[in-house]
Amino acid sequence: DKYKGRCYDIEPVAGEDNQYIAYVAYPLDLFEEGSVTNLFTSIVGNVFGFKALRALRLEDLRIPPAYTKTFQGPPHGIQVERDKLNKYGRGLLGCTIKPKLGLSAKNYGRAVYECLRGGLDFTKDDENVNSQPFMRWRDRFLFVAEAIYKSQAETGEIKGHYLNATAGTCEDMMKRAQLAKDLGMPIVMHDYITGGFTANTSLAHFCRDNGLLLHIHRAMHAVIDRQRNHGMHFRVLAKALRLSG
Repeated sequence: DKYKGRCYDIEPVAGEDNQYIAYVAYPLDLFEEGSVTNLFTSIVGNVFGFKALRALRLEDLRIPPAYTKTFQGPPHGIQVERDKLNKYGRGLLGCTIKPKLGLSAKNYGRAVYECLRGGLDFTKDDENVNSQPFMRWRDRFLFVAEAIYKSQAETGEIKGHYLNATAGTCEDMMKRAQLAKDLGMPIVMHDYITGGFTANTSLAHFCRDNGLLLHIHRAMHAVIDRQRNHGMHFRVLAKALRLSG
């Protein structure tokens, strides 16, 4: 009885028939410290499959400071990105390389160079640019690094590229992040929903410890947040992402 959740208020949804907002509180001891994975497993792990419910949507989370403080949170904001790129007083200009799939690593690096040389502050990989037969991740990292250093030498400006470190295993993901660091790249990227919160938190810790910026792509979010009466509001995914770091 000590550890059960308690519904302390129910109110109807305005303009909707037979829909209600329920406010549920859970004891703090139910949750592992610093674990977004456990947080979601506990709150939405099984209840969405209950046959008694036609639909269910998690609209928001109100997280007490005592629990929030067990997470590292995001170490960097826009100011640190401006500091790393030495760009102030205006918006940062960037783009995603297109076509995102099918280019060789050499041609991909050439596209990065032309964009940065042409005046952009940064370029980025897209969400499914990982390590395909036509462009392996290590080759992409090396050609992109060459493009960045060449464009910096010619423009006298600091440039960046969001290298997608998302991989099939956490071990491979960390290898990619480590190479990005070794090459002197300022930013790595991760698909945090498809990659998973455990992987994302590990990568966030690595980036914090090694002075890297972490850019996030929300690939697959619409599977969870698109329906108004079922799933999860994106604000919940965003809060969980900040907890993850």
